[in-house]
Amino acid sequence: MPAAVIPPPSRLNSTGSGQAPRRRTRVLALAEARWAGAALALFLLALPLQLTGAPGWTWGPLYALVYAAGGWEPALSGLRELREKVLDVDLLMIVAALGAASIGQVMDGALLIVIFATSGALEALATARTQDAVRGLLDLAPATASRITADGGEENVATVDLAVGDAIRIRPGERVGADGRVLDGASEVDQATITGEPLPTAKEPGDEVFAGTLNGTGTLRVSVERDASESVIARIVAMTEEASRTKAPTQLFIEKVEQRYSLGMVVATLAVFLAPLAFGGDVTGSLLRAMTFMIVASPCAVVLATMPPLLSAMANAGRHGVLVKSAGVMERLGQADAVALDKTGTLTEGTPRVTDVHPLPGAGPDADALLALAAAAEHPSEHPLAGAVVNAARERGLRLSPASEFDSAPGTGVTATVDGHVISVGSPARLLRHADASSSADATASAAALEEAGSTALLVLRDGKPVGVVGVADRIRHDAAATVAAMARLTGVPPMLLTGDNARAAARLAAEAGITDVRAGLLPQDKATAVREQEQAGHRVLVVGDGVNDAPALAAAHVGIAMGRAGSDLAVEAADAVVIRDELAAVPTVVALSRATRRLVVQNLVVAGVFISVLVVWDLVGHLPLPLGVLGHEGSTVIVGLNGLRLLRESAWRRAAGHARGITGGRRGPGARAGATGR
Repeated sequence: MPAAVIPPPSRLNSTGSGQAPRRRTRVLALAEARWAGAALALFLLALPLQLTGAPGWTWGPLYALVYAAGGWEPALSGLRELREKVLDVDLLMIVAALGAASIGQVMDGALLIVIFATSGALEALATARTQDAVRGLLDLAPATASRITADGGEENVATVDLAVGDAIRIRPGERVGADGRVLDGASEVDQATITGEPLPTAKEPGDEVFAGTLNGTGTLRVSVERDASESVIARIVAMTEEASRTKAPTQLFIEKVEQRYSLGMVVATLAVFLAPLAFGGDVTGSLLRAMTFMIVASPCAVVLATMPPLLSAMANAGRHGVLVKSAGVMERLGQADAVALDKTGTLTEGTPRVTDVHPLPGAGPDADALLALAAAAEHPSEHPLAGAVVNAARERGLRLSPASEFDSAPGTGVTATVDGHVISVGSPARLLRHADASSSADATASAAALEEAGSTALLVLRDGKPVGVVGVADRIRHDAAATVAAMARLTGVPPMLLTGDNARAAARLAAEAGITDVRAGLLPQDKATAVREQEQAGHRVLVVGDGVNDAPALAAAHVGIAMGRAGSDLAVEAADAVVIRDELAAVPTVVALSRATRRLVVQNLVVAGVFISVLVVWDLVGHLPLPLGVLGHEGSTVIVGLNGLRLLRESAWRRAAGHARGITGGRRGPGARAGATGR
């Protein structure tokens, strides 16, 4: 096990981590956001003036500017669609807003404008941020590589010009320029961007390496096996974009509904206006009846029947550390009936920790002395495993002797002189090659037991003789088992584990978390394939992950949730929701909250539908006075709006948490935290 070095700035592409460089489109850089912000600001200026009885000339022009700022873009877009013989609901909303203004309901129309302008801005921002993350991922692959020429020299070439069969040299701290196979050399490569494994992977001749991964301390000569466009990192980008496009059929269905509703509204309004004229009715009365019909049949109540519950649930989830990116996502969360979980950084903390310290019988040092020796030798190293050993010694309050003559060997370990003894710490298989055979049996058995349990075993030699073995493993989150049980309870199907880690580590973690369906050693495309198989089987899959390698699966899923604290940019952007505080227990709670929201939406739609139906029938069959029509219309919006706002209360989150844990009424026990589940 070598020490991982921190590459000098000149060797880093734009980031020294395994994550894609951060690219962020600013909110105000989007025209949709600027116009929506202007419309909202003007509305908030006009509303108090109107409510306090100020003269109309003070607030009237402000409302007019609201219509202009928030309505020009959907109006123009709707007119363009109309030229193509397509009538969408956005144009209908503009017409309804103008109709409301024409009969004196200026504030109602302005509110409609603000709602639709804000929705359009959020959609544009989500699209831009996803594109930012995809472009940032491509930056992981270096722009140039050192290609080895036929005479043994080197030339600096663009990575896009590399061809299959070329040989390239990867120096310490450099990123791998292409997918290929090691020809010679030894090193450890940080592959977190591809496999999600938290620890660097030892590479020797014959091992595969991937473009964009970060080399450690050794030098590698690599044979290129794929073109740049076919690399794993490029395929992750392609699959993320492709999976995102697979959601289009749902959008097409919505557009069909909007089209039919819009056409129906136009036809019905014209009929209400023209029918009385055909039988000798007066123009003014017919226009008043048609305008009343336009108001009472307008979808304002339906929009508010749906949006306030969803937005309230989103705000409540946000207060508890779950960022839900859209109202549509909040609705889809509750539809999930199968769950796929990533391992490293999702079910685990993503940081290696010492789990076992096993002194060998008769070797001399006890557990504390063994750990102190290993930590002293590892102290100069920057490898993640070395950090775990040093941190464990510090937590026990052990004194670390100074180390001298420190050295590291890629894939083998470190060696240093501590208190006059030569201490070696590293791979048991490689260190035991040169150890005394008579003393190796116990060390081999101890290391094998740790590895069988899913830990990484570090052998400690003193003056060439094994004295003990230290086990290091990623630690499971404290709420992982309870979360798995809650998700199984909500969906009726036990979650499955999708991980790029090795099978033994995955099996150990799955046993602790209570998962029986384990799929290990998966590349990003394998994770996405597993999700698609579940989707094709009729399931609506919820994927929870945190790494770049999880992005295709997150995008392919019915709904994806990213762990946000340590999650990669692409995973956060590809996901539909983000757990900002990395509290895994919030996942089943937000699913339960979504289901409660869906029930409340149904209630509101029933109320809105009853009001609209009664008012429309009244207007068509009898004579509905315009003030009464407006009062009924506004009354229905107030009722459904207030009903939806109930989800803003803290009790709504507590009830959802209780439902996720299987506790009727969502009551918390003493000391329990809202939304948290523990073992």
